[in-house]
Amino acid sequence: MGDASNYHNCLAKGLENLGHDVVVASNGSTWMGTHRDIDLDRHIPGKVGGAILAARIKWLMMSGRLSGYDVVQIGTPFFVTQRPQRLKWIFDFIRRNNRLVLNSAYGAEPYWIDYCLDRGGMRYNEWRIGSGPGPLAVSSPDLMTSWNTPEMRHYNDYVFSRFDGAVSALWEYNEEMLRHFPAEKVAYAGIPIDVDSLSLRPEIDSIPGKVRIFLGVHRDRMVEKGTDRMLAAVKKVVERYPDKCELTYVESVPYKDYVGMMRSSHVILDQLYSYTPATNAMLAMAQGIVAVTGAEPEFYDFIDEHDNRPIINAVPDDEALFRTFEDIVLHPERIPAQSRASRDFVATHNHLDVVSRRFLDFWAKGLSKPPFPNIC
Repeated sequence: MGDASNYHNCLAKGLENLGHDVVVASNGSTWMGTHRDIDLDRHIPGKVGGAILAARIKWLMMSGRLSGYDVVQIGTPFFVTQRPQRLKWIFDFIRRNNRLVLNSAYGAEPYWIDYCLDRGGMRYNEWRIGSGPGPLAVSSPDLMTSWNTPEMRHYNDYVFSRFDGAVSALWEYNEEMLRHFPAEKVAYAGIPIDVDSLSLRPEIDSIPGKVRIFLGVHRDRMVEKGTDRMLAAVKKVVERYPDKCELTYVESVPYKDYVGMMRSSHVILDQLYSYTPATNAMLAMAQGIVAVTGAEPEFYDFIDEHDNRPIINAVPDDEALFRTFEDIVLHPERIPAQSRASRDFVATHNHLDVVSRRFLDFWAKGLSKPPFPNIC
């Protein structure tokens, strides 16, 4: 239930490849329009749209389409665009009428904000850089307030106390989950990528005469992802070296179109405040496109990868960003080897079959025991 950046839909394909029956119920990752078997999109804004969606969900409950599963993975406690009171009602139904109910840790919720603000955690993130506030905290104080209302807090506490465990998509979320569940009830799976459906970009072994850089953004999340700063830095590089590089910039493109648009690029720019490469970077790497995104040593060490480290780590320092992009443009001879290594990295660590087996291994442990007790 729920989806973000095609995570659950791709996982479903991997599980089906391994012989399992899967149903995806989501809003299609909002503007991305990803596939789902049960549509949970809120097609009309406001109270009317919320009431229509609630009525549709109630019908789904009565029809039996949300009952009788061995496992339900819920994409964070906020898996449907409803208020906490209605979400609690939906969650309670799912909890009563299915066996294992687990959190897919891949997005924001109040505990995530707590983790980001904790100075004992990451060195930087969208909410905090060092000892000071991060860009999202500065630009969107009302957003932080909305995550921390008593209503949101109570609901988040309630759901976490009734999850049977959590499966994380990124190193960061895994660290967060370990603060709320015993270690045996947390598993890292990573982001599933359908590597076999993504062919290598053209002329992957050729040294580019002009480096083509791609940046695709969601306009409303530029500050959160740091793409505003990446865009400013890469523009300076393109202005300084117009004969050596060019930039393709797109906003809020549907998923199917987006994957095709990046294929003609040599380098893709993704997130600035993450320690771990996310879906956008992984999709590009699977096609042999070099990714500039989060790739801190903590992530590589966590997945036990000590040899193939092809991702160019982006850090929240504007001058360092400029130098990073400049170095890429001035050394195009490195790109072919990095491109091959990027594809190999994703095939090894994030192939949808690999990620699906991690889920299955974790579920098997839970399904072999009585239901987990409340754990918060």
